[in-house]
Amino acid sequence: MFFVTPAYAEEAPAGTAETGAATGTDAHAAPAAGEVHTETGVPAEHHGGVFPPFDSTTYASQLLWLAITFVVFFVLMQKVIAPRIGAILEQRHTRIAQDLDEAGRLKAEADADVAAYEAELAAARAKANTIGSAARDAAKAKAEADRRAVEASLAEKLKAAEGRIADIKAKAFADVGTIAEETATAVVEQLIGGTAAKTDVAAAVAAAKKEA
Repeated sequence: MFFVTPAYAEEAPAGTAETGAATGTDAHAAPAAGEVHTETGVPAEHHGGVFPPFDSTTYASQLLWLAITFVVFFVLMQKVIAPRIGAILEQRHTRIAQDLDEAGRLKAEADADVAAYEAELAAARAKANTIGSAARDAAKAKAEADRRAVEASLAEKLKAAEGRIADIKAKAFADVGTIAEETATAVVEQLIGGTAAKTDVAAAVAAAKKEA
Protein backbone atom coordinates (compact mmCIF):
# COMPACT_ATOMS: atom_id res chain seq x y z
CA MET A 1 0.00 0.00 0.00
CA PHE A 2 1.32 3.37 -0.97
CA PHE A 3 0.86 6.52 1.09
CA VAL A 4 2.16 9.82 -0.15
CA THR A 5 2.43 12.86 2.03
CA PRO A 6 0.58 15.80 0.45
CA ALA A 7 2.90 18.21 -1.23
CA TYR A 8 2.77 21.87 -0.44
CA ALA A 9 4.86 24.01 -2.66
CA GLU A 10 6.54 26.87 -0.88
CA GLU A 11 6.50 30.23 -2.46
CA ALA A 12 9.84 31.26 -3.69
CA PRO A 13 11.15 34.47 -2.11
CA ALA A 14 10.79 37.54 -4.17
CA GLY A 15 13.67 38.06 -6.45
CA THR A 16 14.70 34.41 -6.56
CA ALA A 17 14.17 34.21 -10.26
CA GLU A 18 16.02 37.45 -10.67
CA THR A 19 18.88 36.23 -8.52
CA GLY A 20 19.04 33.01 -10.47
CA ALA A 21 19.03 34.91 -13.67
CA ALA A 22 21.63 37.29 -12.38
CA THR A 23 23.88 34.59 -11.15
CA GLY A 24 23.36 32.56 -14.26
CA THR A 25 22.20 29.43 -12.34
CA ASP A 26 19.78 26.92 -13.98
CA ALA A 27 16.11 27.25 -12.94
CA HIS A 28 15.86 23.45 -12.78
CA ALA A 29 18.83 23.00 -10.44
CA ALA A 30 18.49 20.57 -7.49
CA PRO A 31 16.59 22.10 -4.56
CA ALA A 32 18.41 22.98 -1.41
CA ALA A 33 18.49 20.72 1.64
CA GLY A 34 15.17 20.59 3.53
CA GLU A 35 13.04 21.60 0.56
CA VAL A 36 10.06 19.45 -0.55
CA HIS A 37 9.74 18.18 -4.08
CA THR A 38 6.61 19.67 -5.65
CA GLU A 39 5.64 16.57 -7.65
CA THR A 40 6.05 13.70 -5.16
CA GLY A 41 5.75 15.49 -1.84
CA VAL A 42 8.85 13.69 -0.60
CA PRO A 43 11.75 15.62 0.98
CA ALA A 44 14.33 16.45 -1.54
CA GLU A 45 17.04 14.46 0.14
CA HIS A 46 14.98 11.22 -0.43
CA HIS A 47 14.61 11.80 -4.15
CA GLY A 48 16.32 8.92 -5.88
CA GLY A 49 16.71 7.01 -2.56
CA VAL A 50 14.56 4.21 -0.95
CA PHE A 51 11.14 3.40 -2.48
CA PRO A 52 8.53 5.09 -0.18
CA PRO A 53 6.62 1.90 0.80
CA PHE A 54 9.93 0.37 1.86
CA ASP A 55 11.01 3.44 3.77
CA SER A 56 11.35 2.53 7.46
CA THR A 57 10.29 6.00 8.49
CA THR A 58 6.75 5.40 7.06
CA TYR A 59 6.20 1.92 8.55
CA ALA A 60 4.07 3.21 11.40
CA SER A 61 1.65 5.09 9.15
CA GLN A 62 1.53 2.16 6.72
CA LEU A 63 0.72 -0.28 9.51
CA LEU A 64 -1.92 2.10 10.85
CA TRP A 65 -3.62 2.42 7.46
CA LEU A 66 -3.29 -1.31 6.93
CA ALA A 67 -5.03 -1.98 10.24
CA ILE A 68 -7.75 0.56 9.45
CA THR A 69 -8.27 -0.93 5.99
CA PHE A 70 -8.38 -4.46 7.38
CA VAL A 71 -10.91 -3.47 10.04
CA VAL A 72 -13.07 -1.67 7.44
CA PHE A 73 -12.85 -4.63 5.07
CA PHE A 74 -13.60 -7.07 7.90
CA VAL A 75 -16.62 -5.07 9.05
CA LEU A 76 -17.81 -4.70 5.46
CA MET A 77 -17.33 -8.43 4.90
CA GLN A 78 -19.14 -9.36 8.13
CA LYS A 79 -21.98 -6.86 7.92
CA VAL A 80 -22.66 -6.62 4.18
CA ILE A 81 -20.97 -9.17 1.98
CA ALA A 82 -21.25 -12.26 4.19
CA PRO A 83 -24.99 -11.76 4.95
CA ARG A 84 -25.72 -11.26 1.27
CA ILE A 85 -23.75 -14.34 0.30
CA GLY A 86 -25.44 -16.29 3.10
CA ALA A 87 -28.86 -15.08 1.98
CA ILE A 88 -28.11 -16.07 -1.61
CA LEU A 89 -26.85 -19.49 -0.53
CA GLU A 90 -29.86 -20.00 1.74
CA GLN A 91 -32.21 -18.95 -1.05
CA ARG A 92 -30.54 -21.35 -3.46
CA HIS A 93 -30.58 -24.10 -0.87
CA THR A 94 -34.29 -23.50 -0.25
CA ARG A 95 -35.00 -23.45 -3.98
CA ILE A 96 -33.03 -26.66 -4.53
CA ALA A 97 -34.86 -28.30 -1.62
CA GLN A 98 -38.20 -27.19 -3.07
CA ASP A 99 -37.22 -28.49 -6.49
CA LEU A 100 -36.17 -31.81 -4.98
CA ASP A 101 -39.44 -32.03 -3.04
CA GLU A 102 -41.39 -31.20 -6.20
CA ALA A 103 -39.41 -33.78 -8.17
CA GLY A 104 -40.06 -36.38 -5.46
CA ARG A 105 -43.76 -35.55 -5.47
CA LEU A 106 -43.95 -35.78 -9.25
CA LYS A 107 -42.04 -39.07 -9.18
CA ALA A 108 -44.41 -40.44 -6.54
CA GLU A 109 -47.40 -39.36 -8.64
CA ALA A 110 -45.85 -40.92 -11.75
CA ASP A 111 -45.19 -44.15 -9.86
CA ALA A 112 -48.77 -44.17 -8.59
CA ASP A 113 -50.10 -43.54 -12.10
CA VAL A 114 -47.93 -46.33 -13.49
CA ALA A 115 -49.10 -48.70 -10.75
CA ALA A 116 -52.74 -47.77 -11.39
CA TYR A 117 -52.23 -48.22 -15.13
CA GLU A 118 -50.63 -51.63 -14.62
CA ALA A 119 -53.44 -52.66 -12.26
CA GLU A 120 -56.09 -51.54 -14.77
CA LEU A 121 -54.22 -53.31 -17.58
CA ALA A 122 -54.03 -56.52 -15.53
CA ALA A 123 -57.75 -56.24 -14.70
CA ALA A 124 -58.57 -55.64 -18.37
CA ARG A 125 -56.49 -58.65 -19.41
CA ALA A 126 -58.16 -60.83 -16.77
CA LYS A 127 -61.60 -59.60 -17.88
CA ALA A 128 -60.69 -60.24 -21.52
CA ASN A 129 -59.52 -63.75 -20.65
CA THR A 130 -62.72 -64.37 -18.70
CA ILE A 131 -64.86 -63.08 -21.56
CA GLY A 132 -62.86 -65.13 -24.05
CA SER A 133 -63.18 -68.26 -21.95
CA ALA A 134 -66.90 -67.68 -21.50
CA ALA A 135 -67.31 -67.07 -25.22
CA ARG A 136 -65.35 -70.22 -26.05
CA ASP A 137 -67.37 -72.27 -23.58
CA ALA A 138 -70.62 -70.85 -24.94
CA ALA A 139 -69.53 -71.52 -28.51
CA LYS A 140 -68.52 -75.06 -27.63
CA ALA A 141 -71.82 -75.67 -25.81
CA LYS A 142 -73.81 -74.23 -28.72
CA ALA A 143 -71.81 -76.29 -31.22
CA GLU A 144 -72.36 -79.41 -29.13
CA ALA A 145 -76.08 -78.69 -28.84
CA ASP A 146 -76.31 -78.03 -32.58
CA ARG A 147 -74.42 -81.26 -33.29
CA ARG A 148 -76.70 -83.24 -31.06
CA ALA A 149 -79.78 -81.64 -32.63
CA VAL A 150 -78.47 -82.42 -36.11
CA GLU A 151 -77.65 -85.97 -35.11
CA ALA A 152 -81.12 -86.40 -33.58
CA SER A 153 -82.72 -84.98 -36.70
CA LEU A 154 -80.63 -87.24 -38.90
CA ALA A 155 -81.48 -90.22 -36.72
CA GLU A 156 -85.20 -89.45 -37.00
CA LYS A 157 -84.91 -88.95 -40.75
CA LEU A 158 -82.93 -92.19 -41.07
CA LYS A 159 -85.49 -94.07 -39.00
CA ALA A 160 -88.30 -92.67 -41.08
CA ALA A 161 -86.41 -93.58 -44.25
CA GLU A 162 -85.79 -97.08 -42.98
CA GLY A 163 -89.49 -97.41 -42.19
CA ARG A 164 -90.41 -96.19 -45.65
CA ILE A 165 -87.84 -98.58 -47.19
CA ALA A 166 -89.28 -101.46 -45.18
CA ASP A 167 -92.78 -100.56 -46.33
CA ILE A 168 -91.58 -100.32 -49.91
CA LYS A 169 -89.77 -103.65 -49.61
CA ALA A 170 -92.83 -105.29 -48.06
CA LYS A 171 -95.09 -103.85 -50.75
CA ALA A 172 -92.57 -104.86 -53.40
CA PHE A 173 -92.41 -108.42 -52.06
CA ALA A 174 -96.21 -108.53 -51.93
CA ASP A 175 -96.41 -107.30 -55.49
CA VAL A 176 -93.73 -109.81 -56.52
CA GLY A 177 -95.79 -112.65 -55.02
CA THR A 178 -98.92 -111.52 -56.84
CA ILE A 179 -96.99 -111.09 -60.07
CA ALA A 180 -95.38 -114.51 -59.61
CA GLU A 181 -98.77 -116.13 -59.02
CA GLU A 182 -100.27 -114.43 -62.06
CA THR A 183 -97.22 -115.37 -64.15
CA ALA A 184 -97.31 -118.97 -62.94
CA THR A 185 -101.05 -119.20 -63.74
CA ALA A 186 -100.43 -117.85 -67.24
CA VAL A 187 -97.50 -120.25 -67.80
CA VAL A 188 -99.62 -123.23 -66.65
CA GLU A 189 -102.44 -122.16 -68.96
CA GLN A 190 -100.03 -121.94 -71.86
CA LEU A 191 -98.41 -125.29 -71.09
CA ILE A 192 -101.36 -127.51 -70.27
CA GLY A 193 -104.14 -125.48 -71.89
CA GLY A 194 -106.15 -125.33 -68.70
CA THR A 195 -106.38 -123.27 -65.54
CA ALA A 196 -104.66 -124.16 -62.30
CA ALA A 197 -106.09 -123.63 -58.86
CA LYS A 198 -105.03 -120.43 -57.15
CA THR A 199 -104.14 -122.30 -53.98
CA ASP A 200 -101.80 -124.56 -55.86
CA VAL A 201 -100.14 -121.63 -57.60
CA ALA A 202 -99.75 -119.74 -54.29
CA ALA A 203 -98.24 -122.83 -52.60
CA ALA A 204 -95.78 -123.28 -55.48
CA VAL A 205 -94.71 -119.54 -55.34
CA ALA A 206 -94.27 -119.73 -51.54
CA ALA A 207 -92.13 -122.85 -51.92
CA ALA A 208 -90.01 -121.04 -54.56
CA LYS A 209 -89.54 -118.03 -52.18
CA LYS A 210 -88.35 -120.30 -49.41
CA GLU A 211 -85.83 -121.98 -51.68
CA ALA A 212 -84.56 -118.59 -52.84
